[in-house]
Amino acid sequence: MTPRRALLAAPALLFAPPAGAQAPSAAPQRSGAAWPERPLRLVIPFVPGGTTDILGRLLAQTMGPRLGQTVVVENRGGAGGSLGAGEVAHARPDGYSMLLSTNGSLTINPLVQANLAYEPFRQLAPLGLCLTVPMLIVVRADHPARTIQDYVALSKARPGAVSMGSAGTGSSNHLALELFNAASQAQATHVPYRGSGPMIADLLAGNLNSMMDQITTSLAMAQEGRVRALAITDNHRSRLLPNVPTLAEAGFPEAEMVTFMGLSATAPLPAEAEARLVPAMRAALQEPIFHDRLEGAGAEIVRGELCTPAGYGAFLRRDFDKMKRAVQLAGLKPE
Repeated sequence: MTPRRALLAAPALLFAPPAGAQAPSAAPQRSGAAWPERPLRLVIPFVPGGTTDILGRLLAQTMGPRLGQTVVVENRGGAGGSLGAGEVAHARPDGYSMLLSTNGSLTINPLVQANLAYEPFRQLAPLGLCLTVPMLIVVRADHPARTIQDYVALSKARPGAVSMGSAGTGSSNHLALELFNAASQAQATHVPYRGSGPMIADLLAGNLNSMMDQITTSLAMAQEGRVRALAITDNHRSRLLPNVPTLAEAGFPEAEMVTFMGLSATAPLPAEAEARLVPAMRAALQEPIFHDRLEGAGAEIVRGELCTPAGYGAFLRRDFDKMKRAVQLAGLKPE
């Protein structure tokens, strides 16, 4: 996630449903040739590599045969996901352009980037939530805090002396940190880095007290005992770190937060396109390759009601409200 320091009040139009949006139909509504009649494209709004790219390429690989057409992956990185998202938002609304949508492109960028060139809740139709990635609050293995309650107590006893790193100002890690501080009344001082790499290096070197980091980058260190995970930001424990409590279990349910990835398409989405895309996406996510490539790293594939247009749309609105509060807590200003 490219850090951004901006706060933009959400216009009422942001929450307006796409013009002409239709409810999912039980079967394709075709006129003439069956849809799709040509290859589709899936825009990944980040450069190749990483969880987002892996998920997008797996979806293209497994959805294509179910649609009877090739799904071509296009990486359009830049501006924290805004460039790729904007390209799909302004594409022809015929169902042939999809976006690997993320919290950055849909629920953070509208709040932290001034003059955003697209309106995600009006110009992008949700297809389904596909994957979530929780975060961990992590300290070094020799840190005196054994529990998240210990950590909060230490931070209160020495206000400003306990530091917590993030992948950058305005990043999802930073916003999760702000929600945690507000919910627990911890006095952890935010230390922004340019990505997780230098943050992890400083933590292991003893130059940083703690960090808020995605489980996909901290899991191996926690399993090896090089760091201690004090809490997870999801609403349930990870099967890979079953002894790490949730923040809700620790008494801080308002701090729950996950990063996420889903599929969206240019709005308004034709009913016949939705009727083919949604079942293809949901069936594809049942493939064992998603478990093998992603869930083993701590991510969680979504296979329930959230993986539908209605479920994803409701999830996005809840997450937008949460991110708006986090951005306000951070005191970010437009730039």
